[in-house]
Amino acid sequence: MLKALRPESVKKCSKEELNVLCDELRRVIYETVMQCGGHLASNLGAVESTVALFYAFDFPRDKIIFDVGHQCYAYKLLSGRLDRFSTLRSAGGISGFPKRKESEYDCYDTGHAGTSVSAAIGLAKAQELTGKSGAVIAYIGDGSFNNGLVYEALCSLKILNVKILIVLNDNDMSISPTVGGMHDMLAQIKQNGRAENVKLLENFGLKYIGVKNGNDLEEMLEAVDEAKTLLNTQSVLLHIATKKGKGYEFSEEHPTNTHGVPPVGSPKDKEYSEVLGETLCSLAKNDGKITVVSAAMKEALGLAEFFANYPERAFDVGICEENASVLCAAMSAGGLKPYYAIYSTFLQRAFDEIIHDVCAQDLPVTFCIDRAGISGADGETHQGVFDLSYLSLIPNLTVAVPKDTEELKKMLEFSATYPHPLAIRYPRAGKVLFEGSDKPMKLGEWEYLHRVDGKKHARVTLIASGERCLILAMKVLKNLEKQGKSFDVVNARFVKPLDVELLRGLDGEHVITVEDNVFLGGFGAMLDGEAVRLKKTWTIKNFAYRDEFIPQGGVCALQKEYGVDCEQIEAYILGILQ
Repeated sequence: MLKALRPESVKKCSKEELNVLCDELRRVIYETVMQCGGHLASNLGAVESTVALFYAFDFPRDKIIFDVGHQCYAYKLLSGRLDRFSTLRSAGGISGFPKRKESEYDCYDTGHAGTSVSAAIGLAKAQELTGKSGAVIAYIGDGSFNNGLVYEALCSLKILNVKILIVLNDNDMSISPTVGGMHDMLAQIKQNGRAENVKLLENFGLKYIGVKNGNDLEEMLEAVDEAKTLLNTQSVLLHIATKKGKGYEFSEEHPTNTHGVPPVGSPKDKEYSEVLGETLCSLAKNDGKITVVSAAMKEALGLAEFFANYPERAFDVGICEENASVLCAAMSAGGLKPYYAIYSTFLQRAFDEIIHDVCAQDLPVTFCIDRAGISGADGETHQGVFDLSYLSLIPNLTVAVPKDTEELKKMLEFSATYPHPLAIRYPRAGKVLFEGSDKPMKLGEWEYLHRVDGKKHARVTLIASGERCLILAMKVLKNLEKQGKSFDVVNARFVKPLDVELLRGLDGEHVITVEDNVFLGGFGAMLDGEAVRLKKTWTIKNFAYRDEFIPQGGVCALQKEYGVDCEQIEAYILGILQ
């Protein structure tokens, strides 16, 4: 049925046919995610509500914004992308998130939480001022509904005087179980219809409808039809309760583990997050001031054991990245030692708080930045390729990049007594790749991983930051040594401060930098500036990503496409050493 279905023909289906359609959508989503990876549980829970919206509204004339985008797969399938859906999250294929360039049915790109209500209000005002007709819908989960941007948007609803429909998909989950005061308020409404809580929502200018069973198709069809009628005169909040992972028992029972699913058969390296959790638990045994903070991602960031062992010192604040940063600053000002674990792409949201609350006060908060560098299949909104740039410009902040998981452990041990702000950034998967050293970690000190001659510098010195780039460096070294050529390799484990002492003494002819970050404002750009200050006459070559948003694809393929790979590095060095 799904294969022959056109977007406009959903309205012609009987209720029996629509129920069959829901089953087929779930099957295709499950089978595709098993092959391609992707967000499984959240998409399975959103099927009936998406079908009901398609039945009632006229997309793409009407507009829908999926908050974050973890619930958009059924919508993509219903909007004519079935034949391409097998390319989900692959290079050049269907995105795991809404993308305007992919289809006219996608009216707004998303990927980070909390933006949908603001975007819906803005689109509705644009419709009004350009004389276009059509409803505007924000589809948002209860996890995203914690985000402060939602309430900034709701405060603007009466000011902009537009009519929007908010579908609040309440499944008690973000990636982790939803927490906080808003979650409690929604839970009270679901349990006993607390009138005062409904009144609070309606004070924003919304007509409340709910709570409806979001996985009952017939109830959804009726609720969406009611909301559409009310939307003629006022903004509406349709509150639906759904089961994350609906239709597949394992996913229903384990919604956190099946939120994001890798392709079947993917290799499983030890993740940096595991080392983070283990090390923080070890440090916390002897230091009662250590606390951890997560923005709704404690399992994904390796903190579940810390939350279990030290619940009084572990805080999940929900999808509130800015709030988490200020909390850490204030806890630090009060004498605690906070660790804030977060993905690189989400830390961008707290840029002002890092500057204003943490670093301007020179407070010893440690940012543990996961998924740094190219993250791969989630695409532009999730590539962590800007953090070296936006963090390195902030006074008082030290930026460290471990060469492997063992060095991450040493950096965390170093951080326990470090009295200033510290950011440690690392990719997802990692290994213990390099020989360890008993030498204690020293602020700003780099290390040689290979010397052509123990006493004098080689013609070429390659300075790389982070595991991925050092792997490239050592692979190139191995290839060239087979040809009788060699160069020095330096582990730049601190990007800020640079190891000025090492640079000052470097008297070779050529310096190469390699980083898993964009060039602008990154490690190579910083080293270039330092070379000018030191009046060095090296020839410098920087391998970093060019000034573009990097799309979805495999990590290695994207590194090659955007200018950081063995082949290009090797060719450049060969050109020098011929």
